[in-house]
Amino acid sequence: MGSSGVFPNPPKSGTTYWRLSQRWIFSSGAGPEYLKINPLGVIPTLIHDGQPLHESGTICEYLDETYPDPPLRPDTPYERALMRNWIRHIDGLIHNLIIFNWRHHLQKVAAQWSDEELAEKLKNIPSKERQESWLRVARKPYTEEERDAARAKLVQLLDKMEDALKPSGWLVGEAYSIADIAAVPFVKRIDEEIAPHEVAANKHPRVAEWWAKIQARPAFARANFGPFLES
Repeated sequence: MGSSGVFPNPPKSGTTYWRLSQRWIFSSGAGPEYLKINPLGVIPTLIHDGQPLHESGTICEYLDETYPDPPLRPDTPYERALMRNWIRHIDGLIHNLIIFNWRHHLQKVAAQWSDEELAEKLKNIPSKERQESWLRVARKPYTEEERDAARAKLVQLLDKMEDALKPSGWLVGEAYSIADIAAVPFVKRIDEEIAPHEVAANKHPRVAEWWAKIQARPAFARANFGPFLES
């Protein structure tokens, strides 16, 4: 994935790499050309055969239908519905990651913008919620109390995962699926900075075992999923 957050046509082999290549990349705002292919102005976007798709969960399901070997969705309709519920739940937590992530990269740059520069950049951000996040990081950084509240919500994700992992070691059904993929960027950030002591055998043993299995997968290595502060 390039710095624009756009996936070109995925290859017909090695597609597991594409399904795990979720990284958070922050730029100075979506330009007009990007808004043509993704009106929400967020990442990622997949362009396949000249047609754009956005939203990570949608992209993952599309790739799984287009390249079904190996399968990354459960076999039964009920389990596929559970998988989608996991994706929606995890997507709904993204603001809690933003509170931590943006202070490292975007805040240092945004704090130097003039009011006019900030207003111009906000024009290219269609989402009101994301505009508010940009305003906060540029003019009123999140407080320690807000980070504590965000951290607590992310730890609750680990609690939910701990329960779901009990039957098989995976979030849904008997095998690795898009539900697990959706959780990877969140658990990674929790582990490396936000609450690393929670991703441990004495706190969330099933999550710790799951995380070790995820990191051992060849697709994880191919995705070059390095430390957030170095990416």
